[in-house]
Amino acid sequence: MAVSSKTSTYLLLSLAPLFWAGNVVIGRAMRDDIPPVAMNFWRWVIAGIILLPLALPELRTQWPVIRRNWRLLTVFGLIGIALFNTLSYIGLQWTTATNAALLNSTIPVMVAVASWLVLREPLSARQILGIGISLVGVLTILLQGSVARLLTLSFNQGDLILLLAMALWAFYTLLLRRKPEELSAVGFLGAMVYFGLPPLALAYAAELATGADFALVPSTAAALGYYGVFPSILAFLCFNHGVAAVGAARGSLFIHLFPVYTVVLSSAVLGESPRLYHFAGIALVLLGIWLTTAARRVPRAVAGEL
Repeated sequence: MAVSSKTSTYLLLSLAPLFWAGNVVIGRAMRDDIPPVAMNFWRWVIAGIILLPLALPELRTQWPVIRRNWRLLTVFGLIGIALFNTLSYIGLQWTTATNAALLNSTIPVMVAVASWLVLREPLSARQILGIGISLVGVLTILLQGSVARLLTLSFNQGDLILLLAMALWAFYTLLLRRKPEELSAVGFLGAMVYFGLPPLALAYAAELATGADFALVPSTAAALGYYGVFPSILAFLCFNHGVAAVGAARGSLFIHLFPVYTVVLSSAVLGESPRLYHFAGIALVLLGIWLTTAARRVPRAVAGEL
């Protein structure tokens, strides 16, 4: 049963970046059709409506808990709902997808280092090696197997905005340890959405004031529908549960699967054929994840028992 539980947890952690990769691929296809803040606002409005019948009963029952933790839940909503995705969509207006994926791969490193410095989570030599190998796999994919490409990368304002978004997500991952125990995964996500939507609505109003808008046609409606269900609800539930079960340092490592899934989905949806370096990078990512997650003993501090 313990093995089955661990396998299920790792499966959930593997699904979260898959849903986020789909978000990127669809977002790339729709980047000229929906403004960035509008994309994030309607994404969470749809998610909030879907969550309402599931989360509302618990939010009513646990209202004293929510009222007692409203400051913490506001921070979760600001980071996880309003800021991270909005900053990511805005940053992609100026930078390339390659730079964005490279910056995304820094999250597990940020989380692991911060966990060690702030939470004193121990990192074994095997875990450090696994993180390093998976990061090399990501770089192999992003640099297309050529170290010389590293010299051609340049950073602009979009890169800096994305770097800020990744730092916020690393902070969010660590902060999950302080999630109120009384709230279930659905209740917690619902609270995050409803605390995060008001500031996001203000940002959307500011975007509308600039004249940015979009037409609601079948393609944009389908894209927003995907955003509202898979990367918003299912991915968050999978990621939050996985981090709670195995700890921030290990759970965040599965974010390395994001560029792997992106390569596969881009080939299938956008017609971008994979190359040899893609398969080499994927192999290294999977090896790194195995080294990090196959440790014989998970310390209590890493297990993230809430």
